Amino acid sequence: MQPNKFSKIGQHGIGFVEQAMLIFITIATIVATGQAVAHIWVAGAVTVADLLLLFLYLEILTMLNHYLGSGNLPVRYPLYIGIIALARYLVLDIKELEAWRIFAVSASILLIAVAILVVRYGHVKFPYSDGHEPEHNHGPDHHSK
Repeated sequence: MQPNKFSKIGQHGIGFVEQAMLIFITIATIVATGQAVAHIWVAGAVTVADLLLLFLYLEILTMLNHYLGSGNLPVRYPLYIGIIALARYLVLDIKELEAWRIFAVSASILLIAVAILVVRYGHVKFPYSDGHEPEHNHGPDHHSK
């Protein structure tokens, strides 16, 4: 199907909304990071939960940076964010959680980690054939410039 005038206008409109959302997410993440740092400063102490929260924000910014630089979003980044969020949940609520819930959250973290390995394996063993390069290529024909 060939793009017509209306589909091109739609693409531009969606692209504009996409860029606006990325800017909003970036600003919101920076503000949230500032709030977390201010909380640490006021508390006068850094906890593991604080560090995990900062890592969450860092992963979000890394994901945004990668997307802006390459135009694509590897599924791994949201998976990393999920692992960090679940780990933070465990750290914050470990004293109130029943054993089965701790096991379920831990199993969820393991399942996400396995999913990341499967995705990485798939990218290496079954590279895209639509012209997109996998994230790294260590073959003999690959030369850095």
